[in-house]
Amino acid sequence: MVAVIGIVYFAIIIFCIAGVWKTLVKAGQPGWACLIPFYNIYVMVEIARRPILYFVLCFIPVVNLVIIILISIDIAKRFGKSAGFGIGLTFLGFIFYPILGFGDATYDGNSNFN
Repeated sequence: MVAVIGIVYFAIIIFCIAGVWKTLVKAGQPGWACLIPFYNIYVMVEIARRPILYFVLCFIPVVNLVIIILISIDIAKRFGKSAGFGIGLTFLGFIFYPILGFGDATYDGNSNFN
């Protein structure tokens, strides 16, 4: 029974990584960046087209929650999704990143949503 749970858990993790990987590739970033700690946050800030200060603020407790929400909302908007979808990326990323990565959303890095 434990082996079955472990296999299912491993499959879910791989699916989530693949969703983030595809999202990064759609945004013109290297997909492998989702596997590198700290660099993945930097890449997400770049996709959201936020200043590098947001990357630094991600390491301050409590402030980081607000910053991650703002970055997720901006990423959702860059892919033509709503702010609610961005909240979903923050709190239910294991569902929303695969939707974003494997769905038909396209990245628009040229628009200014701020």
